[in-house]
Amino acid sequence: MDHFDHGASTGLPPRGQEIIDGVCGDPFFVLGRHNEGPNDSIRAFFPNALTVRLIVLRPRSAPLERPMRRVDDAGFYVGTIKAGARYRFKITWADESEEIADPYSFGLLLSTFDLHLFAQGRLRALDEVFGAQPMTIDGVSGTRFAVWAPNARRVSVIGDFNIWDGRRHPMRLRHEQGVWELFIPHLRPGERYKYEIMAHDGRVLPQKADPVARATERPPATASLVGRAEPFDWTDETWMDHRAARHASDAPISIYEVHAPSWRRPNGDPDRVMSWSELAEALVPYVLEMGFTHIELLPISEYPFGGSWGYQPLGLFAPTARHGSAGDLAGFINTCHMAGIGVIVDWVPAHFPNDIHGLMRFDGTALYEHSDPREGFHTEWNTLIYNFGRNEVRGFLIAAALHWLHCYHIDGLRVDAVASMLYRDYSRAEGHWVPNVHGGRENLEAVAFLRELNESITERHPGALVIAEESTAWPGVTRPVQDGGLGFSYKWNMGWMHDTLAYFRRDPIHRRHHHHDLLFGLHYGFSERYVLPLSHDEVVHGKGSLIARMPGDDWQRHANLRAYFGFMWGHPGKKLLFMGGEIAQRAEWSHDGQVDWPSLDAPLPRGVQSLVRALNQLMRHEPALHRQDCEPDGFRWIIDDDADNSVFVWLRLADGAPPVLVICNLTPLPRHGYRIGLPVPGFWQERLNTDSALFGGSNVGNSGGVHTTTDPSHGYGDSAVFTLPPLGTLFFVAQGV
Repeated sequence: MDHFDHGASTGLPPRGQEIIDGVCGDPFFVLGRHNEGPNDSIRAFFPNALTVRLIVLRPRSAPLERPMRRVDDAGFYVGTIKAGARYRFKITWADESEEIADPYSFGLLLSTFDLHLFAQGRLRALDEVFGAQPMTIDGVSGTRFAVWAPNARRVSVIGDFNIWDGRRHPMRLRHEQGVWELFIPHLRPGERYKYEIMAHDGRVLPQKADPVARATERPPATASLVGRAEPFDWTDETWMDHRAARHASDAPISIYEVHAPSWRRPNGDPDRVMSWSELAEALVPYVLEMGFTHIELLPISEYPFGGSWGYQPLGLFAPTARHGSAGDLAGFINTCHMAGIGVIVDWVPAHFPNDIHGLMRFDGTALYEHSDPREGFHTEWNTLIYNFGRNEVRGFLIAAALHWLHCYHIDGLRVDAVASMLYRDYSRAEGHWVPNVHGGRENLEAVAFLRELNESITERHPGALVIAEESTAWPGVTRPVQDGGLGFSYKWNMGWMHDTLAYFRRDPIHRRHHHHDLLFGLHYGFSERYVLPLSHDEVVHGKGSLIARMPGDDWQRHANLRAYFGFMWGHPGKKLLFMGGEIAQRAEWSHDGQVDWPSLDAPLPRGVQSLVRALNQLMRHEPALHRQDCEPDGFRWIIDDDADNSVFVWLRLADGAPPVLVICNLTPLPRHGYRIGLPVPGFWQERLNTDSALFGGSNVGNSGGVHTTTDPSHGYGDSAVFTLPPLGTLFFVAQGV
């Protein structure tokens, strides 16, 4: 039986010229199979092809083949086959031949249910529906594309596979949701692609990267890549099963914050960054040996400008290609988990950059951002602000957060710039912001988004952390959503950071006048679940390094920093320290450099490193130093009024565990015979002294501990006499409790 009709049309079909001109918004009306009674007309557009032949597949005999008729010099081809016959194309180009299935022979691709969820902002598995999805349809392998561009006139997939010609693969519009879709047969993972979008007014926009791409080219290149579909072979089941307990408010948490490109340069080469595999071999053992419980990575979502440190991301579903593939990242995280180390990543839903290949005016309109610059433009960072009131945008962001937790087993997200999201007048002058519907400054849409985000994460990934970088007095940041809060796990205590840095940078002779700087944080210290952050933001932009901000000569600066770290680790709250701080790096952090590892050849930086290691070990070992971090019953002042001597003394407490006494002497004068009342009689062992010679100090101390006497002091019936080292912090643990 002949599967061909030899009377194929000799002219362009209706609207065929629109395909040739690249203005067709309904390519399935023109291309592909079109029934003409007993026959089907097959239409295709292959510019620059030498010949195009139709191959008809027959169930019980060999395929039939014959030329298609070229009906226009631009490369429009028409052929006719019997109705319903299966077919493919055989194309001869100047340098090769290929056989392909017809992209316009496939029916609707996305389910109406998924599109309905997307329109409502509730498609949580957006990463499995939108973007480039390798799959097999009707026995044909290829890649399905889907992108949201409701105001576009035409959207096409472009790439090396079609010489970046937007006429070759225009997409089908699913009108109600404004989603464009197309299945391109035989397209494999690793292929470069973008979207060519024609705005409603006929302008062809700059080529756009895929907002839901799961892989990208390495910057400065900007194309998206078809991601690989193979799942990673995880071996971290034990970690994942017990993760929630490691993140609870009674767990010891000490976070090492890392900018992956500048932690260490391979062989000191300033132009190279470590791969995820190299970081697994070097960073993970270092963090483990230092006693930190978690690594926090500055943003690793793909970002075009290295100088943004990742805080201006465009690929919210794609790990940056700077360090390797998605599989390499998964391998790094798996290695961390096998070593007992959690991984937190900084995540940026507050704003996005205005790169032309990104989300800005994605379909020719303000789609992801607000159209009014008073709402949609961030003057401080020269970036654009997401429209949190739009269902599709809110769903896009929540799906991106869930993607990292699900696909990469990330243990937590540190949400950047929350304060800028909560207030409509953030960093804006009077008259340059739009009040909410009630006339207030609160961004009600952002509040609703953050609550929905945290509820979604709690529901789908119980035990995962969500930490807010929030610098205002907004109430209930870590209160559960059902109780009227925002639902975060922890909040950075920015006030504590500012107050304590201000205190420790002062000459000790003036500290008596600023005693309250170290007291004030405890007035609100249990109103939220806090992380105490000494982050990257405190060692850049001319602020100087931590050690450079300490007063005095070189020895005193190191002693001050050691005392500060002792104060921090003895203070209620989880801990966070940016890389380089643990070795008292002298230079301010530069994203183009690396941690000053050679400085460890000197004894004072090496001593600070040893101290941080010892503090982490002590915090983990002593329940009183972590179990009630977030409870007022876990802290008790003994001496908070000795401003003249700049001495602070407090207890850390936990039910069923021995109390820990913390003493800070923040002047360079040692103090002998300093009596302190104690709640427990007997021997108190000196467990850590920041002035120990092991850490580079003068070794003034208490010979291993003190015994109490029955002399009342500070409201207690027992007390002991202590020697307080200069610029030192001491930790004592009651014995026999």
